[in-house]
Amino acid sequence: MQRRGFVARLLAGGAVWGSAANGLGQQDVGPGIPFGSARPPEVVVERPAEGQPHKGKVLAAIQPHSDDISFFASGTVAKLVAEGYTGYLIRFTNDDTGAGKTMGETILGNESDNDELAKALGLTKAFNFMYQNHKLDDNGPEILRERMIFLIRLLKIDTVVCYDPWGLYEENPDHVATAMAVQSACWMAAKTKDYPEHLEAGLQTHAVREKYYFARGPQRVNRVVDIGPWIDKKVAANLANKWKGGAGIHGSMLKARLAKQNLRLPILGNDDDTANHEYIKNIVLDIDSMRQRGIPSDREIGRLYGLEWAEAFHYIRPPESVLQRYIKENAVPL
Repeated sequence: MQRRGFVARLLAGGAVWGSAANGLGQQDVGPGIPFGSARPPEVVVERPAEGQPHKGKVLAAIQPHSDDISFFASGTVAKLVAEGYTGYLIRFTNDDTGAGKTMGETILGNESDNDELAKALGLTKAFNFMYQNHKLDDNGPEILRERMIFLIRLLKIDTVVCYDPWGLYEENPDHVATAMAVQSACWMAAKTKDYPEHLEAGLQTHAVREKYYFARGPQRVNRVVDIGPWIDKKVAANLANKWKGGAGIHGSMLKARLAKQNLRLPILGNDDDTANHEYIKNIVLDIDSMRQRGIPSDREIGRLYGLEWAEAFHYIRPPESVLQRYIKENAVPL
């Protein structure tokens, strides 16, 4: 089977990599598509906006591990920040199972990388919950949910970028626990009777209005974001993750290994900095990607939509009153 043709047919039907999860929730079906319909939603291409239309809005990039946002969504995060969002990075775990001789060394290294990721994307602050890696679900879901509700109310978060709670075949329990906590917190943060002590402390209820959900398995996709102008920001975000597998130094390592065999890859250039940058851009984000899972690369997704680079999401748009929409479409002057 021609893999590119297979992916193109899936994208044309509103789904990326694998069969589409039905998973239809509120505000994610386009006009004229019945709620719960098996008919796939239209894929909207989100292009760069002029100026800063999102000024005054708050974005939370949420990840269980220090390398999740950088790989799946850092182009979109950089785009939204450039368009006016104030952004925050929220990490649920301490990444204690990554590279490093000792657990303490690993935790410290990944915390430092996480701070560098926030800086690379222009985010205001990084919050670290520091739960043990791969054991996030040992903590009751209500604990994770309340911590997210507190931050939603404190920071007045309008938009989240996170793992898709409806992504299929996800084997990492941290990804699942994070996604489920965020999904429920986004709804409950607007309720006056949920954690009223927050209100007594001076916080206010706050509703999260937009969600960009990414996945590393089959997912129902209805939005593709053009990240072409921010691809170097995405490379920088991935270069920040030196401890989580060392992706930031693999280019120079590969260049040195090939040199011992009297070989070179022209895309890696002539120095280590260029090698590391181009390794991320051309190998990590393109030819290597996550093809063992059947997931197309950012370049491949972009090509299918006439773009150079793109990221794909299950996007949940701001809620719209059916009555207000009906009035807008049908009201006439007296």
